[in-house]
Amino acid sequence: MDVLLDMRGIRKTFPGVVALDGVNLAVRAGEIHAIVGENGAGKSTLMKVLSGVYPHGSYEGEIRFEGELRRFAGIADSEACGVIIIHQELALVPLLSIAENVFLGHETARGGVIDWALAHRRARELLARVGLKESPATLVTDLGVGKQQLVEIAKALAKEVKLLILDEPTASLNESDSAALLNLLLELKRQGIACILISHKLNEIERVADAITVLRDGATVAHLDCRTVVPRQDLIIRHMVGREMADRYPKRTPKIGDTVFELRDWWVHHPLHAERAVVKGVNLQVRRGEIVGIAGLMGAGRTELAMSVFGRSWGRRIRGTALVHGEPRDLSTVQKAVDAGLAYVTEDRKSLGLVLNDSITRNTTLANLEGVARHGVIDEGREHRVAEDFRRKLATRCAGVHQPVVNLSGGNQQKVVLAKWLFSEPELLILDEPTRGIDVGAKFEIYSLIARLAEEGRAIVLISSEMPELLGLADRLYVMNEGQFVAEFPVAQASQERIMHAIVNASRNERCA
Repeated sequence: MDVLLDMRGIRKTFPGVVALDGVNLAVRAGEIHAIVGENGAGKSTLMKVLSGVYPHGSYEGEIRFEGELRRFAGIADSEACGVIIIHQELALVPLLSIAENVFLGHETARGGVIDWALAHRRARELLARVGLKESPATLVTDLGVGKQQLVEIAKALAKEVKLLILDEPTASLNESDSAALLNLLLELKRQGIACILISHKLNEIERVADAITVLRDGATVAHLDCRTVVPRQDLIIRHMVGREMADRYPKRTPKIGDTVFELRDWWVHHPLHAERAVVKGVNLQVRRGEIVGIAGLMGAGRTELAMSVFGRSWGRRIRGTALVHGEPRDLSTVQKAVDAGLAYVTEDRKSLGLVLNDSITRNTTLANLEGVARHGVIDEGREHRVAEDFRRKLATRCAGVHQPVVNLSGGNQQKVVLAKWLFSEPELLILDEPTRGIDVGAKFEIYSLIARLAEEGRAIVLISSEMPELLGLADRLYVMNEGQFVAEFPVAQASQERIMHAIVNASRNERCA
């Protein structure tokens, strides 16, 4: 196959930081090329150089596309050549229709007036190519995340894409939606469209990739041709992190004590549809030094449960009893929940967990300003020392604690969220998808931190869509389905098959009821 894209000697620097240092990348026509590496390795930066987000002149090196030297001044230039990037945070307008989103910026107009009949006809053709059966008139806000991904790809096809770049496309998808998306990439490959896939999910890369480029610390460290050699995950990981990782999860001997937190008959209704119960009579116990996992499919009600407990951040008509050390506690506001010793690490760190444009220092102390204040005034020296202490403890990679968190990688942003809540000294730590969008090396660091917190006697609730993660970390598991706990067992008696059986049997019983 001919080389479609050839990037050579790409070097990109920011003040005090070398983000890319002589990176080479070659992508052949009609292949799926995976790019892997730890958070901060330079993957997204490289794609921003390629797509014109960082224009020619702001980096060193050269880009050749279809054999010609390219100097993209912006995204419009790269898209005109057929290079389309789909970011992890989808660029769709929720309150516009599918058709409006697909042709946004290059509308099907005649004489300055949009031809809606043509727009809907072309949109239906594009939706058929990506396997989406919804009407072009459907609002994007009414679609699930998986279908929104397909709309983004249809939007790329409308621009006559030749090279499609996908940045963590399955990070927020359940297993069935992820499988559908990967099947679509294979179909696009059969149509001759090349794809660059950035993902931390090595099993997905093994399934679809024709070639793999590994980045570490801003440099190319390996290129693997999957057509000649089947790449082993341990080999990819070794290239990514520069060391062996024999164990994906830290070993620990649980020391479980008295019950710290308990829910009794906890009910939560939908905030807009008050008649619809989303959490139904849940009973939960977490003990000192225990990691309790909550398994379930997307939409089971796990995040809604966690947010309703943490200051009623989600839902209405919430009822039931919450006990801390056996005593009923009022958790009706976030401040009351924090005062009761609860902390919640949200699954959406960028929107709900961090103030992105503020510094690591300010984000670290945000949940416990009293801890860095004297007579009601922030002691900036003390605040700096606290942030620096957590930076060292959590091994946060940054230029300094003055750095805005928006400039950190996903894994390091997650460490700042954890630091914020650890500084509040919680007794119960609720972790909602704590490793979403994080590479295997950073995952192990987060896992080790979770294990260490449990050893220190913290009670931990772990919500995760990755069953191996739950099985590798938790001491006890609840299985949630359609707002209810449908099974509970020690992790020693758990397996992925048993968890899925509990979910399927509960769904079957619900339908028969």
